[in-house]
Amino acid sequence: MDRSDRYTTGRKMLDEIHRGPGKQIMERIAGICPDFERLITEFAYGDIYSRPGLDLRTRQLCTIAALTALGNGPRQLKAHINGALNLGISREEVVEVIVQMALYGGFQCAQNALLLAAELFEEREQ
Repeated sequence: MDRSDRYTTGRKMLDEIHRGPGKQIMERIAGICPDFERLITEFAYGDIYSRPGLDLRTRQLCTIAALTALGNGPRQLKAHINGALNLGISREEVVEVIVQMALYGGFQCAQNALLLAAELFEEREQ
């Protein structure tokens, strides 16, 4: 797959998963460093998210788990929780993945992620 195919595939994947916060993050990154936006789009979404081994639902839940356990990407976590909801993953499933990560990332990471999820749930209701 050449670079333009990777970017096109990545954009399609981004558009399928992210609406709102995720797209806004990418637009802001493109505004300050278009090359970095391209790298994320091509590699993360064009190469990794588009692989056939897992469905998007599973990939989103894995991403939420990783970001929760790491505890250092609140903007990305919020965007991926939003993406999960866009894909039809329930709030309950998101919450359970976050609670599970208390075992691996610690209670503070899970607590912060739950508060962030609650904030996003409220925003989506309005």
